[in-house]
Parts: sequence; structure tokens; C-alpha cells
Amino acid sequence: MPNSFFGSHLPKPLLAVLLAISLAASASAQNRREEESSSENERPYRVQTVYGINFNSNAGLIGGGMIRHSRAISERMYHSFSLEVVNIKHPREQRTQSVITGESYVPGKANYLIMVRPQYGRELVLFRRSPEQGVQINFIGAVGPSLGIVTPYLIDYDLQNRNVLTGVQYNPAIHTDFTRIQRAGRFGQGLGQSRLQVGACVKASLSFEFGSFKNNITGVEAGVQTDFLTQPVIMMPLAENRSTYISFFVNLFYGSRR
Repeated sequence: MPNSFFGSHLPKPLLAVLLAISLAASASAQNRREEESSSENERPYRVQTVYGINFNSNAGLIGGGMIRHSRAISERMYHSFSLEVVNIKHPREQRTQSVITGESYVPGKANYLIMVRPQYGRELVLFRRSPEQGVQINFIGAVGPSLGIVTPYLIDYDLQNRNVLTGVQYNPAIHTDFTRIQRAGRFGQGLGQSRLQVGACVKASLSFEFGSFKNNITGVEAGVQTDFLTQPVIMMPLAENRSTYISFFVNLFYGSRR
């Protein structure tokens, strides 16, 4: 009866208007609930820690490792504290095999260079991903000291007459014939003779973060890194050596946030 009463006494245009208002109010309420739920799920993280491996144009297949810890300043800006440890090679390095033993070594190499970079930076969120999927894009800028650990590159050298110098640093004044090099020492064998070169570094990069779960992420960081040391590191005495090292790098990382 009520439906018959209203249907017979209210003009059809007014009924259409009331129906449209009712539908609009219902849709608006649903949208508000979805936005509130989405806002709650997409609330920016406060802390994030990632770690991974480094590939760079100054190293071989794998350059080293990294760890980065970030803390929120605002919804889109974060403090960034990172540590990188990477190997830097001279561009003239070329591995070869000993004609005496068949073991590999690098002719003319006198020192390894391991760069340790503690850095402070800022991360700006350019595009934030959805809670359970998507890609987040950050711009990262960082600076800090460069600590270059210079370690002797040791070799075994045949002086003929079965007289072999073992575990000695390459010296072009003494080891004049590369064909007499038998092998290179183990990596890190000369750590006790290492010395420190200091300087500064600066980095600019973009970070692409992926994740199928809200609190776990994997990602790729790509950019440019520059190290300025106070003096050249003599990695290869017979070649030109530098004090500034510019590299393009990629970090593959995994981590968590909360």
C-alpha cells in the first residue's frame, strides 16, 4: 500500500530525482569507505632496511655489497643511511695465464683497491606503489667519506735457477718479465700490509621497488657514483693512475619496511 500511495501521488519527475539522490548517496558512501580503507592500507612506511649486491662499471662481474636504512622525515621524504663496500679495478687490467703453471694473474698489477662508503642521503618518493603490488620510484642523493683500502697484489716470481720469490708485491723494476710470473696470491693475502686512502663520495640514483607483500620489497637501484681521493692509487705502476673514480652502478636489493 505505501508504494502504491507514493507511486500514485508523487509526480514521476520527483520520483526520478529522489531515486537519483538515493543512488548518489549510496555510491558516495561506498567511495568514502573504499578511500578510507585504501588510505589506511597505503599509509607511508616509517622505517625501511634493504641489502643487496652491487654491479658497477669499475669492477668485474660483481662489484660488492650494500645495505641502506631509511627513516621517514615526511610522507614523501626519508633520511637515508647506507654502507657500500666495492672493488675497483684499473681499466687496463686484463687477466692472463702463466706460461709456467697455467694459473691466472693480472700482468702489471701492484695493488687492489677496495672502496668503503658510509653515506648519508635523502630519498624522495616520486611515485608510491599500491599496498600489495606495483612499483615505487624514489630519487636518492647521498654523500659521505670514501675510505680506500689499498692492499698489495702479491705474486710468485721465477728468478730462474729454481729460485722463486713467493708472495711479493709486483715491482716493475724487479719483475721485468711477465712470463716468469707463476701465479697471483690469494685475494686478501696482503691485508696486513694495507694502507688507507681517504676522500669523499657523492651519489645520485633512482630506486625501483617491487613487492607482492606490504612489508617486503625487492628492487633495483641504478645511478652514478663518484669517489674523490686525496691522491692517486697506484694500481698499475706502468699505466696512468687516478684519484677520481666515476662509475655507473646497479644495486639489486631485498628488504623490509614497517
